[in-house]
Amino acid sequence: MFAAYFDCPGGPENLYMKEVMKPDPGEGEILVKVSASALNRADLLQRRGKYPPPKGASDILGLEAAGSVAGLGPGCSGRWKIGDAVMALLSGGGQAQYVTVPEGLLMPIPKDMTFTQAAAIPEAWLTAFQLLHFVGKVQEGERVLIHAGASGVGMAAIQLVRLAKAIPIVTAGTQEKLEATAKAGAAAGFNYKIEDFSEKVLEFTQGSGVDIILDCVGSSYWEKNLSCLNTDGRWIIYGLLSGGEVHGDLLARLLSKRASIHTSLLRSRDKEASSVFFPQYKERLVRAFTEEVLPHFSGGPSPRLQPLVDSVYPLHAIAEAHRAMEENKNIGKIVIEIPV
Repeated sequence: MFAAYFDCPGGPENLYMKEVMKPDPGEGEILVKVSASALNRADLLQRRGKYPPPKGASDILGLEAAGSVAGLGPGCSGRWKIGDAVMALLSGGGQAQYVTVPEGLLMPIPKDMTFTQAAAIPEAWLTAFQLLHFVGKVQEGERVLIHAGASGVGMAAIQLVRLAKAIPIVTAGTQEKLEATAKAGAAAGFNYKIEDFSEKVLEFTQGSGVDIILDCVGSSYWEKNLSCLNTDGRWIIYGLLSGGEVHGDLLARLLSKRASIHTSLLRSRDKEASSVFFPQYKERLVRAFTEEVLPHFSGGPSPRLQPLVDSVYPLHAIAEAHRAMEENKNIGKIVIEIPV
């Protein structure tokens, strides 16, 4: 089969489409014929040699995929059958013609949704859902500050905050991105390049600040984050785009607000032993998302949710897709189409 590959860490120019061995599904695994995958910041970091896949995971890029069931490994429960349209959360291997997936990490593709649209869901939406509900325990009426509001995770988080009857506030770097976040449901948005977002957030919240911050930026935002975090607020860090080194009296300021810092990395969750009675973390996450959120993509309960696709690249143009993400101009997800 063909897959996105690089022989040594470096720039996008190192990427190419390589012929590799097609995987065989193991115990409790499903073989998926991939029609579309999507690009994530983790793929860029892995390509640079800064984010290796977890032990036992595929070293092929791609943390999500959409396609059809092509094979069943031994011990599968019978939930899935050949030809079923599915999407999957992965630890790697999505940007290839086939990938094997533990059956508990598969989700049905919502009705009337294309593979391209579905590929924009698993990593971004499950990350946002996890941060808000499993980590942040968001409550109705709370105010949530979402950094990188026009990213895949950001656009998902805006809609999920609205679904939870809470109030999404975002930061982004251009007026175009702020307009897109407003269309997705953001109650307010601030351009971090030309405004002090902490002052604007305090002004918008009449001085009380936000209850939850979803932060993928890290060190350069810490003082402003604490300035606009409410008493007993939760600051959730899931990325370090500006680095992780902090200079200043972080702990004293955190303590003064009785605030808490949470950190989360979804990809590195261990593939611990799983059973019907004690499913592993990712399986619990996928199950909760499937039951609580997925129906809202199909025109079912209001409000209607919508994945946002920024652009689509064929697999042989994987280097161009990486360059596009590095330019930080995308609004929503960059999707990779996999050749038949």
